[in-house]
Amino acid sequence: MAVKVSKVFSDPWYFLAMGCGSGLVPKMPGTAGSLLALVFYFILAQAGTWLYATVVLIALGFGVWLCDRVARDMQMKDPSSIVWDEFVGVWIALFMLPGGWYWVLAGFVLFRFFDILKPWPVNWLDENLTGGAGIMMDDVVAAIYSLIIVQVTAFGIESL
Repeated sequence: MAVKVSKVFSDPWYFLAMGCGSGLVPKMPGTAGSLLALVFYFILAQAGTWLYATVVLIALGFGVWLCDRVARDMQMKDPSSIVWDEFVGVWIALFMLPGGWYWVLAGFVLFRFFDILKPWPVNWLDENLTGGAGIMMDDVVAAIYSLIIVQVTAFGIESL
């Protein structure tokens, strides 16, 4: 079932699940959602570490419920137009970045790479979890892979 644009802009749950409408982009809605998530990242990055982490954890928990609600209403397992999972994934991937735009770019590209490629266990989560947890958790693990690589690389460069 394709989502109607009018539904996204009249129903607040759809609006959030569809990433403020970015999930309606016909080609690569996940990348579109991830790009819009960067705007919110730059605002969120101004908060302290604890507030950032708290917001991300709340967004994750809320996202499980939100994505489940909207996907069930759409009668689909994991609609590509739902991009709240990409929002949370970007925010996890970019958590506690060192300074420099190149780290943002690296985290973003790595997150998209792992989210699209879906290495184990990302693919297993994507295929076996259902509902909101299934929609959210593969992106969370893809983001954690990205976070680890960026942080280890940054630490290694700093140690030189």
